[in-house]
Amino acid sequence: MNSDHMRVLVIDDEAPIRLLCRVNLEAENMDVLEASDGPTGLEKARNEEPDVILLDVMMPGLDGWQVAEELIADERTRSIPIVFLTARAEARDRARGLDLGGIDYVTKPFNPVELAPLVRELIHRVDLGEREDVRREKIAELRDLIEPGS
Repeated sequence: MNSDHMRVLVIDDEAPIRLLCRVNLEAENMDVLEASDGPTGLEKARNEEPDVILLDVMMPGLDGWQVAEELIADERTRSIPIVFLTARAEARDRARGLDLGGIDYVTKPFNPVELAPLVRELIHRVDLGEREDVRREKIAELRDLIEPGS
């Protein structure tokens, strides 16, 4: 993959969050697609085939969980890594995202400067065939949060 033109789809109903993502990812030479709701996000994911999707969990109408389920059920979008953007930092919410097939999660408020390196690293590891390894690492991190010292 040409890392100069990674395509990132940001699905979030909050315009300031989309802008924050766009500014920081474009500064790192990534192409950014935006959707302000779930149905638009699904359509763009199917038509544009982004390299990664940043998906807000709490959106009116079709929420992030439902969008992820539809993306994973669709052959055309199943392989696109999903990173959940969520204000819900509870471990069970993170676990739900990983259980659904998400590859990572970023809790809001997040440091926008860290977004591009995170996306680049994820895409790199997925390209190397380490998608399940990344998910396993995140699940292990969660387990440590839920059951410290186990």
